[in-house]
Amino acid sequence: MTGKTILRSDGICRSAVLRHLAFKPIAVGMSRATAVVVKAQPAAGGMQDPLMVRAARGEKVERAPCWMMRQAGRYQKSYRELAKKHPSFRERSETTELIVEISLQPWNSFRPDGVILFSDILTPLPGIGVNFDIDDNKGPIIDTPIRSLEQVKQLHEMDFGKVDFVGRALTQLRAEVNNQAAVLGFVGSPWTLATYLIEGGSTSLYKTIKTMCFSAPDVLDALLTKLADAMAAYIKYQIRAGAQCVQIFDSWGGQLPPREWEKWSGPYLKRIIASVKAEYPTVPLTLYANGSGGLLERLAATGADVVGVDWTTDMSDARRRIDSNVSVQGNVDPAILFASKDAIEDAVRDCLRKAGGNRHILNLGHGVLVGTPEEGVAHMFDLSKRLTYADVAQI
Repeated sequence: MTGKTILRSDGICRSAVLRHLAFKPIAVGMSRATAVVVKAQPAAGGMQDPLMVRAARGEKVERAPCWMMRQAGRYQKSYRELAKKHPSFRERSETTELIVEISLQPWNSFRPDGVILFSDILTPLPGIGVNFDIDDNKGPIIDTPIRSLEQVKQLHEMDFGKVDFVGRALTQLRAEVNNQAAVLGFVGSPWTLATYLIEGGSTSLYKTIKTMCFSAPDVLDALLTKLADAMAAYIKYQIRAGAQCVQIFDSWGGQLPPREWEKWSGPYLKRIIASVKAEYPTVPLTLYANGSGGLLERLAATGADVVGVDWTTDMSDARRRIDSNVSVQGNVDPAILFASKDAIEDAVRDCLRKAGGNRHILNLGHGVLVGTPEEGVAHMFDLSKRLTYADVAQI
């Protein structure tokens, strides 16, 4: 296909996008904004989808694709050097050129099967009218915690002009990766986002929001519904911009007892997934919740294509408990990457074998830990490319 040059108002040339991806540039109508993104179309000439997309859909593949949560970050020397020049996390995560550069650092080093957008689950909050800051020591800080129905009513539909750097970054990543890996977007779940909005920042007790489950259920329901609709719209925006898979982080869903999760997280996740699938039925959605050993069946029942499994659950148990039509992701202990190459290989082989030889995306059971040796990360990625299902089955 012959490339056609499109020069956006921000001065970025889109010829590479069209040349490599067979995208058709279209203006995407967006509420409260005039942002324009390039909508991904099926690849020309019968080009095959990336390995991770095919595995997520349950197609037959020779090996498990591999990427790592937090694969771009402080454990990499290249990231630490960039952070010295750009010390503000929000600058790094809200500047298109920096997002692209950071997202590609692990791609350039390890060639994973998935390249995830460098961002934060709080990034879209200004798009609905919530201001926040990120302190290097305290973490996220919400200017005005939401505790009343009046505050919820003040939130508005997603203004994509507030997150246009995300759309531009995803489009550029698709051009750079050139279908050699899947480009991943991500969002936070309504419950997880609500914990920050209600508590005012990070918490280890979740006391205020858990109390609201009983003292102000109408306020909590209104907030979670608002967040669900906003995140559904945000996922669709990411897909239009080039995301080939999207992961939903229900990071603090595991803090809820299963009965409460069914009331305060599950229904809003189903609302998101149903909304996205109505427009993009073939784009895989992954759902991950930390500490979710007691929730696996419930996670699988949300309609997600892939369920992420943390390292505290044996993968064979997870595979047995999760519907066979749902793929699994995970779940190597992140700490193993500090160990010897033999120990890493043993853990990877064990995970691959127990995942059952299909519908599996190899990953850690949580994000890459700060201080992890890059050599350990490299070895796990090397193993993922070398170990086919046939090799693992022979053990």
